[in-house]
Amino acid sequence: MHPAPAFRPAASDAAIAFAGAYAFAHIVGVTPVGLRVAHAPVLVSDTGTLLFHLSNGNALTPHLDGAAALVSIGGPGSYVSPNWYADHTGHVPTWNYRAAEFNGAVRAMTFDELGDLLDRASALFEPRVGQDWTMAKLAPARRDALMRAITGFELTPATIRMTDKASQNRSDADARGIAAAMTAIGDEDGAAAIRRVREW
Repeated sequence: MHPAPAFRPAASDAAIAFAGAYAFAHIVGVTPVGLRVAHAPVLVSDTGTLLFHLSNGNALTPHLDGAAALVSIGGPGSYVSPNWYADHTGHVPTWNYRAAEFNGAVRAMTFDELGDLLDRASALFEPRVGQDWTMAKLAPARRDALMRAITGFELTPATIRMTDKASQNRSDADARGIAAAMTAIGDEDGAAAIRRVREW
């Protein structure tokens, strides 16, 4: 996480909302042969825990239950050229980005809890792409066979950290120049992030 306080939201609610919106994470844990990372969709439960599943063949899967892990979620980022500042002398390039990290204990889910997670995942993600697939569209034997090949997990965050870096440390003139330049090159997400934090 970026050390500058200007880029760190005070409340953990921002990180939880961000995790719910982006929902794809790097999950880092320790195995007997060292650190490993898995990449998987992550859902936020009603109580603020993080829910995910991994293939049973994943190097992390047999080592997560009862262990500590780190879930890292990164959103889109934008390169910032010093040429976009009102005074572009004496500065260096940087990146604007959003990222959240959740550290905590992990437990493996029961088979029924895994089914609930998969139902919840399709209910969340299918509408995002205009579709309506559900687990109910699988034959029961096929559904159960696929579910036996994965393990569901729940991480209870003990520590939450977030960086929301969108040129908050620059002058208003600089921020307007950066946003205009990003719009000109087609990086509307980057420009929108600056407008969001400035409440323009």
